[in-house]
Amino acid sequence: MPVKFFGQYLMEQEAVTREGLLKAVALQESVNLKFGDMARSMGLITDADIERVHDAQRTKDMQFGDMCLSLGILTREQMQQVLAKQKSTHLFIGEALVRVKAIEEADLARHLEAFKADQAPYASEAVAIPRQVPYSDLWEASADLTYKMFSRVINLTFRRGACMTFTLMNPNDVVVAMRLRGPAEARYVLSVSAGVRDKIARAILKEPDVSKEPREVLVDAVMELMNIICGNIAAKAGQLGYSVEITPPEIVREQVTAPVGGTGILFPLHVADGRVEAAVIIEKA
Repeated sequence: MPVKFFGQYLMEQEAVTREGLLKAVALQESVNLKFGDMARSMGLITDADIERVHDAQRTKDMQFGDMCLSLGILTREQMQQVLAKQKSTHLFIGEALVRVKAIEEADLARHLEAFKADQAPYASEAVAIPRQVPYSDLWEASADLTYKMFSRVINLTFRRGACMTFTLMNPNDVVVAMRLRGPAEARYVLSVSAGVRDKIARAILKEPDVSKEPREVLVDAVMELMNIICGNIAAKAGQLGYSVEITPPEIVREQVTAPVGGTGILFPLHVADGRVEAAVIIEKA
């Protein structure tokens, strides 16, 4: 996979050791608190508040701070205080590597420039569906909500891949699909590797360890995430002027292909360890 994280790139270049990178990541995670954790550390919210916000985010597309405002947990002034604290204390992985002495500060800028040049062809932060695809605004919203739910609900660290059309999806550990009936007949498909499956299960089941859970439970967690994503897609479709109905998710056992005369749109999420892809297959527009 050509898309990489900076730490992964440095390891491939033998500029840092795995041990040094792990130390830097641990330091970064201890410093870069998510909004809810930062607000809790400032004494502004409780664990129960965080749980309440997370549950609300499953059915409504709002950032954590905005949801706190909507639920009356924080004032706007308090939200700004948390955001300012996050910004002032943010630690980038390169800075963390220097702090744990995994890399020399004098070498950091050179490696960073080389990394940016290496990754320039694959950089894609905006969601862009080819304009010839019918109802492209709906599918752009679908991709955007997929990214948001993986970030907010699952807390998955990833880089967005460029949206593209496809004819064939690669096999994976778990593949599930759900029909979207509206202005077009379509299927939403979610494909995840075992490591990502387990991370989804830990978030959905709210359990720190799912290693002893049967496979059926882990797959059900992936399908629950699909329910959350597609429920949000249906709600967003209404805001865009479309009426979309969703059906229960199903396990896909055969290879996923775009039908003749249809269009498959892939929006990959690049993760450091594992593989996850989401797609919309438009069967009839």
